[in-house]
Amino acid sequence: MSLLIDGALAGAIYALIALAFVLVYKASRMINFAIGEWVMWGALLVATGLHVLGLGLVGAIVFACAGMMAVALAFSRLVLRRMTAPPVITLIMITLGLGAVLRGLGAVIFARVPGAISLPIPADPIIVDGVPIATDKLVAAIVAALCIVLVGTFYQYSRTGLALQALANDRQTAMSVGIDIDHHLPIVWAIAGVISVAAGVLWTFISGGGFGVALVGLKVFPIVIIGGLDSILGAMIIGALESLGAGYLDPQFGGGFGNIASYLMLIAMLVWRPAGLFGRPRIERV
Repeated sequence: MSLLIDGALAGAIYALIALAFVLVYKASRMINFAIGEWVMWGALLVATGLHVLGLGLVGAIVFACAGMMAVALAFSRLVLRRMTAPPVITLIMITLGLGAVLRGLGAVIFARVPGAISLPIPADPIIVDGVPIATDKLVAAIVAALCIVLVGTFYQYSRTGLALQALANDRQTAMSVGIDIDHHLPIVWAIAGVISVAAGVLWTFISGGGFGVALVGLKVFPIVIIGGLDSILGAMIIGALESLGAGYLDPQFGGGFGNIASYLMLIAMLVWRPAGLFGRPRIERV
């Protein structure tokens, strides 16, 4: 039970990162393989605001959000927007290359910046029926859930959100009714940049910071495949599977086996149900 709870709490942060990935994919059909580097930059910009500029936690987060929105808009406008109907493999290679550029620039720009981010949260765990629950992970999961709810509310009830939904469902139809794609796509990328800041802060707080944060982006892809692009509930499964794997499989097969358990499930899911556990198969009539 302790491992399940711990994994589910970690899964909430995975879900937040997966949300940034899915929003960009559904709006622009762009698979952003640099999402891990985005999360890393979001965390390092907050650390820069805290330790270098002395802005305080709120000011550092605002500074990081502005910086990541600029990075997101640069992704959207300077490179991706200039390509007209490129092959999928070309877009994949572009995001992989841009991710490598962000890692290299980050190593230069943030070389002397401490990566730690502390939040005013007590360290003592909460005991519920004899099961310890890490306070930091619980608070991080609640904040991640609130961020997801805020994005969902924006998409559901705002005029811009409805336009973004239409754009994600059918781009041609959305354009035919007057939705300006050049105006709305940057909004999606900017939202993904802000989400990356939130995810980077939460992940750094519970698991440590630095340039290794970029590796958390690799967890997004099994989450999206297992949960389906129409749902982010697969993140909870990945978190629980990883936690159970670390608790039960690492002692048997060696340390780190729990980290690959999600990818083994990813392969099984691609064979058994390509649309994902919670995704809806897309049926087209020709």
